Amino acid sequence: MATLLHRLGRFSFRRRGRVVALWLLLLALLGGAAAAFSGSTTDQFKMPGTESQRAMDSLKKEFPQASGGTGSIVIAAPKGEKLKPADVAPVVEQAAQVDGVTAAIDPFKAKSISPDGRYALVQVQFDRGAQEVTDAQRADFEKAGADVKGLQVEHGGEVMTNKVEVGSTEVLGVLVAAVVLVITFGSLVAAGMTLLNALIGVGAGMAGLYALSGVIELTSTAPILALMLGLAVGIDYSLFITSRYRHFLAEGAEPEEAAGRAAGTAGSAVVFAGATVVIALAGLAVVGIPFLTVMGLAAAGTVAVAVLVALTLLPAVLGFVGHRVLPRKQRNGEASASASTKEAFGFRWGRTVLRARIPLLLVGVVGLGALALPTQDMRLALPDASTAASDSPARKAYDLTSEGFGAGFNGRLMAVVSGDDAASTGAAVKQVAAKIKNTDGVLAVAPPQLNEEGTTALLAVIPKEGPTAAGTEDAVHDIRDHVAGIKGAEVSLTGMTALGIDVSEQLADAMPVYLLLVVGLSILLLMLVFRSILVPLKAALGFLLTVGATFGITVAVFQQGHLAGLVGLDTSGPLVSFLPILLIGILFGLAMDYEVFLVSRMREDYVRGAEASQATVNGMGYNGRVVTAAALIMASVFGGFVFMEDPIIKSIGFALAVGVLVDAFIVRMTLVPAVMALLGRAAWWLPRPLQRALPNLDIEGEKLLERTVPAQREREDVRV
Repeated sequence: MATLLHRLGRFSFRRRGRVVALWLLLLALLGGAAAAFSGSTTDQFKMPGTESQRAMDSLKKEFPQASGGTGSIVIAAPKGEKLKPADVAPVVEQAAQVDGVTAAIDPFKAKSISPDGRYALVQVQFDRGAQEVTDAQRADFEKAGADVKGLQVEHGGEVMTNKVEVGSTEVLGVLVAAVVLVITFGSLVAAGMTLLNALIGVGAGMAGLYALSGVIELTSTAPILALMLGLAVGIDYSLFITSRYRHFLAEGAEPEEAAGRAAGTAGSAVVFAGATVVIALAGLAVVGIPFLTVMGLAAAGTVAVAVLVALTLLPAVLGFVGHRVLPRKQRNGEASASASTKEAFGFRWGRTVLRARIPLLLVGVVGLGALALPTQDMRLALPDASTAASDSPARKAYDLTSEGFGAGFNGRLMAVVSGDDAASTGAAVKQVAAKIKNTDGVLAVAPPQLNEEGTTALLAVIPKEGPTAAGTEDAVHDIRDHVAGIKGAEVSLTGMTALGIDVSEQLADAMPVYLLLVVGLSILLLMLVFRSILVPLKAALGFLLTVGATFGITVAVFQQGHLAGLVGLDTSGPLVSFLPILLIGILFGLAMDYEVFLVSRMREDYVRGAEASQATVNGMGYNGRVVTAAALIMASVFGGFVFMEDPIIKSIGFALAVGVLVDAFIVRMTLVPAVMALLGRAAWWLPRPLQRALPNLDIEGEKLLERTVPAQREREDVRV
């Protein structure tokens, strides 16, 4: 592996003009394809195989006029006053005139008036799905009733869901990353080159993703996640290889040889770190949830591009900058003797950890365990308008509906009754309505709506609590149990609330399986990389500590509301249902990044004859600074997404930023060297049968060193 990458690095260095031109051409072609073939994204979460999804699919076929998107208009009179039919009529009339609206129901006829007569709820039915409603239609819908004086009119429902868009706040993370790069390298050239290299990779990956969006349905979250990960790992991978290039230059290697050796050693670590991230993200496909599979594959694609860019484009760019990647004083040979002999902080920290390994282990493990405690109260749900920005139309309508009617009116359920004929359907509807009314947690059941043939009936069910409340979840299960025995028709419960519950439960069931898969995969991969049994086990246990602490902190902030104001969160609530399993996949890959970056240098020095304890200190000394910078950069990039208004992206960015900081500074930079010190030489033990069975991937570049060092000495002899 190291020899192959060494050749690739030298080739890219020598043919730098062609390599850069090829990447720029590829970027232009992908950009053109994105402009020509990109499609729209969706906020819908489909779950094939669940009862709620089957019911929705059946409605589209049997009751198409009731399968479109819905909107709601909430009207409130001033305090102490009551609404009159004449007050509401203009709003209903204007809503009915909106293009695409098939029905706007008068609340006085539908009896959707609050008990005190102050609030009214206008239900609006569109002829197409909420995702197919155009911006112009949505704008016209929002204007309905806007000119009515003396009343508060708010517009909500499915059609008012905001699209997720990348804003200017994410640039803050990139700016912080640039500052960290300048401090780390002490060179604007090195920092700018590393950042530019990563941006080209992200541009190519994102352009390719949008080019495919015309034939693949992307959720609006998928491109944001791909951008988030592609940018973070792109900077980190380039940082790692550039740091190794500078190290070889400082040792006196020629620039071309330094680029080759950096690609052969650090590049090997990048390949395995990137492959781990890609496999973990692509492994989300085993969960069997389409939108999660697409999210994982989209992010995995941008990470794969970042690896290719780091191995090919970066050596080419290094060919253009040469020694300018070093600080000016170092290039001119002006570095003072004290500066050259000054020991890096990583060496001092490594020796400190070795001396205090047992206390640090105890404090670290107990502390992370304490941070994980809130995880036991974690609840999952799909986001609703209750967590939207407080000044958004959807949130205002949600709050006004809760104020006038109760939170349950924001979480309507739909019972779908389908029979072979009108008679059987009618008989079943009566039984269904009676059983649902007697179910705990149900506030009301509306009269049935029938399709033209009378074979499919739709009953609106109003729960007593909001869509993400535990009581509503219990009510959904109880309703399904109560209507399961009704004969003569098929009965199913659906609606966005029921779909959210089904999604959350299926993801919760899949999470232990996926976690087991990820941990098992990490052990096998690291066993191949480090040719050890204890090192992979230690890495997997460290990953579990990271995940537990990250879940706990995220639950404390986003669900329990502690310090929520610091991240701009208006209302706390359950975590988005796919966050835990997504977090496991991403953090696994990133945790293995730092594990490989740090321990590969320990392994490299150990196989070259260093004592186990000294190899541990060397790994901390040489790569600790790079891992620190990489973690700060990645946390900054993820942290930039915390300032977005969308609660899904906000929670993902926060959890990833916290997870990276916990894993890098507590687990990898503290617990890992402490455990390595305790294990000593035993850390690198591998049974002889496994030594013969496992291939030697040579990630530390031992074979490369055997070939390049004699050649370098021969050139030095010739010069003498």
